[in-house]
Amino acid sequence: MANKSASETAQKIGRQIGPVILLGPPGAGKGTQSKQIVDRYGIPQISTGDLLRDHVARGTALGLEAKAIMARGELVSDELMYGIVASRLREADCKRGFILDGFPRTAAQAGWLDAFLEQEVFDKSSTTSSEEAENCPPVVIQLLVDYNQLLLRLTGRRSCPTCGRLYNIHLQPPLVDELCDLDGSKLVIRDDDRQEVISGRLTAYENQTRPVADYYRVQRRLVAVNADRTVEEVTAQILGVIDRHCHDRSA
Repeated sequence: MANKSASETAQKIGRQIGPVILLGPPGAGKGTQSKQIVDRYGIPQISTGDLLRDHVARGTALGLEAKAIMARGELVSDELMYGIVASRLREADCKRGFILDGFPRTAAQAGWLDAFLEQEVFDKSSTTSSEEAENCPPVVIQLLVDYNQLLLRLTGRRSCPTCGRLYNIHLQPPLVDELCDLDGSKLVIRDDDRQEVISGRLTAYENQTRPVADYYRVQRRLVAVNADRTVEEVTAQILGVIDRHCHDRSA
């Protein structure tokens, strides 16, 4: 049985997965589910925030431009982010597929991504085989969570300042109230997990990201997943969507 499971995992890691886009509000579990997808299929998770910080740290041309913009207290433009995302998606480890985290955040970014993938990934003239090109269209998964459940997840989050372990006083509380199980440190609340901040974050997400979901819904590429369930149940739903997507593209 173990050999069969290992064989199935090896097969999945060797398959063409294509781009995976997870949409969902803060607290929906995108980070947790992304890790499950990485482990299952062996494709990289790409965070635009991490990419931006990496370019700034390495002092690349794009990073220096972004650093100057942020130093003025301005937002990095879409055009600059496009360059950063494009350079990452051209790397070899993205050939079989990748998970996008934090991108696209607007309908304009979604349109740019489609054009980029069509030109540089889906174009059969630029791939080694027609099969590889045909299996690439992105799967877009929207994690749906009840608003009150989101508030429980976000307002209940606590972290240990010493070891970094995460808790939730409502859903996964420590053994002793407000103290870390491992080292007994007093748990802390992140500034952006305070209720007054959370309400603003959720409103901003809804206003900004709804057009992205609508964009993919019109194209019939949006698949909604009930993320109010346990982590394992949500993972099973997501992996099922990706497996069906790959099967449909290869059929």
